[in-house]
This record gives sequence, structure tokens and C-alpha cells, in this order.
Amino acid sequence: MDSALGVISPSGFKLRRGWVLAAVMLASLMQVIDVTIAATAIPNMQGNLSASPDQISWVLTSYIISTAIMTPAVGWLSARIGRRRLFMISLAGFTVASLACGQASSLEELVMWRLFQGALGAPMMPLSQAILLDVFPRQRHGFAMGIWSVGLMIGPIIGPALGGYITEVYGWPWIFYINLPLGVVALLGIRAFVPESERQPRPFDFLSFSALGLGVGSFQVMLDRGELLDWFSSLEIMVEAGIAAACFYVFIVSALTAKHPLVDLRLFRDRNFAVGIWFVFMFGLLLLTGIALMPLFLQNLLDYPVIVSGNVLVPRGFGAMAAMVVTARFLDRIDGRWLMGIGLILLAYAMWAHSHFTADVSVFTISWVGVVQGFGLGLVFVPINTLTFVTLSPEHRTEAAGMFNLVRNAGASIGVSIVIGQLIRNTQISHEELVGYITPFNEMIRAPFLPEVWRLSDVAGLLALNNEITRQASTIAFQNDFKLLMFLALLNIPILFFFRLPKKDLKTTNTATAE
Repeated sequence: MDSALGVISPSGFKLRRGWVLAAVMLASLMQVIDVTIAATAIPNMQGNLSASPDQISWVLTSYIISTAIMTPAVGWLSARIGRRRLFMISLAGFTVASLACGQASSLEELVMWRLFQGALGAPMMPLSQAILLDVFPRQRHGFAMGIWSVGLMIGPIIGPALGGYITEVYGWPWIFYINLPLGVVALLGIRAFVPESERQPRPFDFLSFSALGLGVGSFQVMLDRGELLDWFSSLEIMVEAGIAAACFYVFIVSALTAKHPLVDLRLFRDRNFAVGIWFVFMFGLLLLTGIALMPLFLQNLLDYPVIVSGNVLVPRGFGAMAAMVVTARFLDRIDGRWLMGIGLILLAYAMWAHSHFTADVSVFTISWVGVVQGFGLGLVFVPINTLTFVTLSPEHRTEAAGMFNLVRNAGASIGVSIVIGQLIRNTQISHEELVGYITPFNEMIRAPFLPEVWRLSDVAGLLALNNEITRQASTIAFQNDFKLLMFLALLNIPILFFFRLPKKDLKTTNTATAE
């Protein structure tokens, strides 16, 4: 083993690569599924803990903020205490915090343990990525990232359905208890099969960490509370935006001038890494916004129960799995940029189809469009994970993976805030426009084929008519959001070819599978 990089030689470790992949994939699945599984149980938590909608949202916000704050420090922590040791501490702490979340008897206690859960679990995703890139030879990175990405993609997709089922059958504490057996198995696998890296301690850049942590926290709170407080008409939002901007400025200056920066911004001199950071930002936006919009569409417009809405979206997961299996098999032979281009086209088509959904859309249509969307996401994500790191030196991978995951989460947070804000705004605008046609002088109001309950002569009729107008306005708003996502997918296709594929990789792709 090359102890500096934690890479096991083929003769000593080749047969265990599959076990390494299984162990880190299970740990990654635990961490990523926890982001969405709790969202389904929010209504039950709210009633059980006697919390307002604004208060209960901190169950999700606290987890996201603490994860975002700790992610940039993963590179320093890994160099300080070793990659495997950090992974085991992170996994053990995440599992214990999950138990504590299930035992929480008050909102304050639950939020506190969710903070710990997010902070302790933050290293697992970037460490998984860096470990697999080191353990597998470069020619097999596509295969390793493809299989690992199955867990990463399936987590957010099955999370709502799994969370809805567990909450309804067993109660909300069990969405946290489910992590206990998974955590123990993953911990044993990490200890047995993952190689340790050499410790390379360096001074801790406290100024950069503090500035980035405070900036990320303020920015996330601004995104979460912006719609509630009408964005920049609120003093709180303006203060949070100012703090975030000032902190990001301090972080950049400190990172550029410090002798031992927390995050080496020189990583962005690598063109593939810089382009990959842009694409993973857009991927987070396209993935999570679609996941956030469809449950709202199904539950609010089609009146689907929580469990049913989750099950309807499961085919999207099968599409993603199929794409990742295909990509893992052929990425070592095919230029990943073309796979990403096909994936973005499929995503744009799926968003176009979504933009034509109405309240009468069938379950079959939702399902097959979901399969196309999932297949497109799978074709995009695996090559991103490979091409972003292909030209980076191994010693920079852990630090780069931390930044990679931080930006992906930022893209998801920003995307969800934008589309939900646009959804509310466009619903109000469309409602106002439609109401303008409701007058006694409009002959269509008295058309014989319209429901009799839509009467302008009494309160009951006006309420029924207003409910229908609101439903139609919401449908238009959802359609506009999906059109926006369609254009975003298409506009990113030309940027694909800024990725650079090393010539030596092109020459060795034909022998990759044999190795």
C-alpha cells in the first residue's frame, strides 16, 4: 500500500475492492436518505411535538446547515486523524445521534440532535468518494462511481416513500431508528476493508472555517426563511444576506493568503474540477427541485395520500438505477461527455412532459415520465463524478470531494428556494389573471356544460369557483417551474465540452474492463 495515499496495491487488495464499495455505499446511502426521509414525517412531528410550521422546519434546516458547515473541514480532518478513522468516528457518531433523535421528547431536543447528526455525518459522502477513487484504478473509476452513485441517487428518491410508510405504520421515531442496524453493519465493513491513509497534520485555518461556517449558515437560513418573510422586504433576510456576503469575502481572502488554507482554491485551476463544480451545482438544482415539486403536485393538486404519492415516484428510482448500471458498464469505453449530453436531453424532455401535466394526468403517465427523468439523472451524475476528479492529483481528492459535495448541496438549496418561490408567486399572479374573467358579463360563466355549483349568486358558489380557480392557477405555476428546469437543462449542454478527457485515458479505455 502507498501509505501516503491510502491506496492498496492490486496484489494485496484487489479481491476486497467490492467489499470496500459495498461498505462505503451503505454509509453514503444512510447519510443521503436521511435528508429526505424526515421530510415526510414533518406533519406527524409537528403534532406530536406541538410545534408551529415555522418551528418544525428547523428539524430539516438544522441538519442541512450543520452538514454544510462541517463539509469543508473534511480534508483537514482526514489529514489530521486518517481517512478510515475519521470515517468510523463519523459513522458511529451519526448512528448514535440517530438513536438520540428518535428518543427526543421536545422540539428543542430533536433540533439539537439533528445538528449533531448533520455535523457528524458530513464527512461520509466526500470520504466515500475519495476512498473509491483511490482504491480503484483510474480506468475503473467509471465503474466504481456508477455503482456508488446508485445509492446516492436512490436515497432521495425512495426517501419520501420509505418515510411515509414507516411514519404511518410505526411512528416518526422509527425513521431514525432504522439507521441503527445499517450503521453497525457499515461500521464493521469500514473497519474491516477500508485502508487507512497516512496522517499529514497541518495547522487549522480557523478564520476560514469560521467565516465559511457562518456564511453558509446565514445563507441557508436566508433561503429557508426568505419566502416566509417576503425576501428582501424583510430586515432579517437583508441582515442574513449581508452576513453571508461578508463571510464569503473573508473566506476567499483568507483562503488565498493563508499558508495552510482550509480549502485550497488553487484546485479551481484544474479545468475539469472547475467545470465539474458548475455541473454538480446544476445537478443538485435539477435533482432536488424535481423531487421537491412532484410530491407537492401530487398531494396538493391530485389529492394523493402521502404513501401513494411516494409510491408513484418510485419508477423514477428504477430509471436512475438502470442508467447508472449502464453508465458504470460503459463509461470506461465511451466519452462521458456524450453520456451527459444524452442525459441532459432526457431531463429536458421529462421537464417538458411535466410542464404539460394537469389535474387529470394519469398514474401511468407520471410513472413513465419519471423513468425517463431518472434515466437522464443517472446518465448525468456518474460522468460528473468521474470527469471532475480525473485530472486531479490523488492527494487533493478528499479536499476536492468536500467542496464538490458542499456545492451540490448548495445547488439543491438554492434550486428549491427558487422554484418554491416562483411557484407561490406564479400561483398568485395566475389566480389574479383568472379572476379577471369571472364577471356576470362573461357568457362562458353561464355555459350549460359547467358545474351548477359554480354560481355567482351565493357564497357557496363563489367558494367553489374560487377553489377551482386556485387549482388551475397552481397548475399553471407548476407548469412554469418545470419549463424553467427544462431550459436550464438545455442551456448546460454546450458547457459539457469544456471537460477535458486525458489522452492516456482514451487509449486505455479498451483495456479497462479486463483490469
